[in-house]
Amino acid sequence: MDDVTRRSLLQGGGAAVAAVGLIQEAQARTEAFGPTDPYDLIIRGGEVVDPSQNLRGRRDIGIRNATIAAIEPEIAATRGTQTLDATGQLVLPGLIDYHAHVLPGAGIGLSGDELVPYTGCTTYVSAGDAGAGSFSAFKHFGIAQSRTRIFAFLHISSIGLSGFPVGEMLNIDHARVDAAAKMLAENPEVLLGIKVRETLDVVGNNGLEPLKRAIAAAERSGVAGARVMCHIGNAPGNLADLLDLLRPGDVLTHAYSGAGNNTVVNGKVLAAAIEAKKRGVLIDVGHGGGSFDYTICEAALQQGFTPDIISSDIHSYSVNSPGKPFLPWVMSKFLNLGMPLEQVVALTTAAPAKAIGRVPKLGTLQIGAPADLSLVEIVEGPVDFVDTRRNERKGQRWIKPMQTVKAGRPFGRPYPALFNWP
Repeated sequence: MDDVTRRSLLQGGGAAVAAVGLIQEAQARTEAFGPTDPYDLIIRGGEVVDPSQNLRGRRDIGIRNATIAAIEPEIAATRGTQTLDATGQLVLPGLIDYHAHVLPGAGIGLSGDELVPYTGCTTYVSAGDAGAGSFSAFKHFGIAQSRTRIFAFLHISSIGLSGFPVGEMLNIDHARVDAAAKMLAENPEVLLGIKVRETLDVVGNNGLEPLKRAIAAAERSGVAGARVMCHIGNAPGNLADLLDLLRPGDVLTHAYSGAGNNTVVNGKVLAAAIEAKKRGVLIDVGHGGGSFDYTICEAALQQGFTPDIISSDIHSYSVNSPGKPFLPWVMSKFLNLGMPLEQVVALTTAAPAKAIGRVPKLGTLQIGAPADLSLVEIVEGPVDFVDTRRNERKGQRWIKPMQTVKAGRPFGRPYPALFNWP
């Protein structure tokens, strides 16, 4: 046998061995995990509250490959590459803030990642920070580089909120229907629909025309289920006319504002507001720095005009206001208004996740769900709350964020290599 033949045989044999090795490695990667295989992270000792499963009780949670892999009465700490002790804490699906402003460095936006220690949120929805003229930059330099998950409503105004506090709809020419429709159609994985602010100091003499254009843009985009989020404060004209324009699935935000023309008049909820809710318009809190009035909210709750989503409207102005609109603090206000804890959690997890409708099992702790979790503590004892009109209420407990986990990685702790970015 000559050297060439011998070399060819050896090379062929080596290739065969290598091929077998690759096949075995591929099988190992795809075979189901066994009962003793380790978890990337175990959260132990907490009381799990997951309304999507009607689950409340002491459970350990095993996380593997950025998803929920197990929920059991007890998982041995030795099975976890990393563990978190949640003793004395509630373990919730990752909180979702459906109305926030997280376009940092522009307009009124803040960094969602930097807010996490105060909000406990794993997902935010940007409520109109960017319009058609600025969304591309937001997507590439903001959303793509954010560790927290971000969705957005595109502002019907092409300048978004970049001109704040000057009303972005004082000049109706900024409301470019075709441009907004095209941007929405090209980015349906991120954009949920169109945002519009219907407040006198924002729209001036343009009345309901911005809302009509927002609805037209959502429909012209061709994106199934595209919503319109409509901000109200001191709304122009007859509020019933505005409410009657909203379609099933659209979002009425700042529903409990006391800023002027609003949903409760002389202690009574407008019939048009009740009808809007009945036909499927989503009622959103959007607390913010000027949009939550206890006297409005209390009357509304008593008459069945309850929120479908609890959100914060946190931004660079509201964040320092006396009402402290961090999502857990807003949740605390509703808890102290008599809303059951499970409902408060549902309205900040499963409900906004359903309205987002982009990520399977988001807002839950079901097996196979994204491993997004918020660990909080219920602090018992006297506490003072204030709304955005300086009305005060006494409470006996509040929700304190303790630890946040996104895609199986805890914030603020050493990260196992390689870190999941973004």
